[in-house]
Amino acid sequence: MVNDSVRHVVIVGGGTAGWITAGVLAAKCVKEQGRDLTITLIESPTIGNVGVGEGTWPSMRTTLQTMGISETEFIQQCDATFKQGARFNRWVDNADTDFYYHPLMLPYNLGPLSTVTHWLDNAPNAEGLSYSATVCHQEAICEAGLAPKSITTPEYQGNLNYAYHLDTNKFAAFIKAHCIDKLGVRHVVNDIVDTRAGDDGEVAALQLADSSELVADFYIDCSGFAGLLIDKHFKVPFIDKSDVLFCDRAVAVQCPYGADGQSAIASHTISTATGSGWIWDIGLQSRRGIGHVYSSRYLSDEVAAQQLRDYVGAAALGLPLRFIKYTPGHREKSWQRNCVAVGLSAGFVEPLEASSILLVEISAYWIAEKIPHTKNGFARCEQQFNEIFRYRWDTIIEFLKLHYCLSKRSDTSFWRDNISPESIPDALLDKLDMWQAQCPSVLDFLSRADVFPLESYCYILYGMKFKTATHTPNEKHLQRLEDKIVNQRRQRQALMSALPSNRSLIEAIHKHGLQKI
Repeated sequence: MVNDSVRHVVIVGGGTAGWITAGVLAAKCVKEQGRDLTITLIESPTIGNVGVGEGTWPSMRTTLQTMGISETEFIQQCDATFKQGARFNRWVDNADTDFYYHPLMLPYNLGPLSTVTHWLDNAPNAEGLSYSATVCHQEAICEAGLAPKSITTPEYQGNLNYAYHLDTNKFAAFIKAHCIDKLGVRHVVNDIVDTRAGDDGEVAALQLADSSELVADFYIDCSGFAGLLIDKHFKVPFIDKSDVLFCDRAVAVQCPYGADGQSAIASHTISTATGSGWIWDIGLQSRRGIGHVYSSRYLSDEVAAQQLRDYVGAAALGLPLRFIKYTPGHREKSWQRNCVAVGLSAGFVEPLEASSILLVEISAYWIAEKIPHTKNGFARCEQQFNEIFRYRWDTIIEFLKLHYCLSKRSDTSFWRDNISPESIPDALLDKLDMWQAQCPSVLDFLSRADVFPLESYCYILYGMKFKTATHTPNEKHLQRLEDKIVNQRRQRQALMSALPSNRSLIEAIHKHGLQKI
């Protein structure tokens, strides 16, 4: 009798994607659910990690807690800092004063959105106020360089919502040790030279460099751009989205702080638009991670690198640059028979909204929740996973395009082509047409699979000066709105007086640690 139980999962590839997936499966399936499931991660002794993406979403706090990781130890060992959102410079009209925020906090309840936008457009005392500064504290907190919590705030809790910036190589090593030592994940170091196919084309075994085989019931491909299983074995087609998202290159540099090591640490990602792309600037404890994302159709590698050096200034002198090539897009299917691709093997788009690690987390939780007990459940999982993640890829690409297509920049062909309707997905064109006639509504976002909700769209739309039709509210509603705004300003001032700087909090965590929950 053939045993069709799913009792052994092999994850192909380490790095951030592999070890997050291993940690979530071990914590959820084995420790929490009590399943008889062996989790093995195999990684090459010679292939390194891409290790560029250093931004996360607030979901990372839940992921670390789920794996039983101390926030204090994580911050101390991963060069991690607090992230409260993103500041977008020069995306609207390229003026020196051109910036807006996408904070991680939800807006306050100030009343109907149309009342808020009407007040911003018409009230004399709203002059100069941005949408995000009106509806939440986080823009002011970030502009002041403050942290989202204090040293007395327990681990994983905060006065404001937050995520992290981190060193991905240090992070991968940190969670690797935790998965092996605390969660019982088996670790194999070997090169995969080929796969052996089963009768119906599934992966029957991994053939290794020492002539042995690694056999499992289910395989998770976290092998990065190589796609050892999803591409090399199953040959699942790749959907190229460079007609929508033009950027396909990045050049990165690691820039240490000054000799005293006391430079301020920004508590947000800084994303500065350039003539043919944008530059990320992320503050870690010991350095800044800076990179130029650009389109090879509009810019050469040499000019892109020089623009990065110009941005960094004298500190870039002598620092090595790292070039990364990628094709924006995703696999036609992420799940094929007894294998699912997670991370770069499934697809990649530019890190404008830190969606890469977020998708790894979402994938890992889905697998942990839905992985069947018997192999005859794979077909159902394949259908469900592919449907929901195809939707997620489509909507993430749409959201990223929103940042480009609303720009008023026309200084280069890159920006002129980005606002061309031919490069904008039909679903996004329909939304923009609808939102010109009425304010965005939660009813426009009906799927639980939406990665970016109404609130995120509003931060980008109104940050980019998009105009939606508004009605003129009555005086009573306007007065109520102004009273709420005055009250929120008082709360903001009290909060800003109480919070430490981002660097001060990090130093205090190294010295004292955060309170355990």
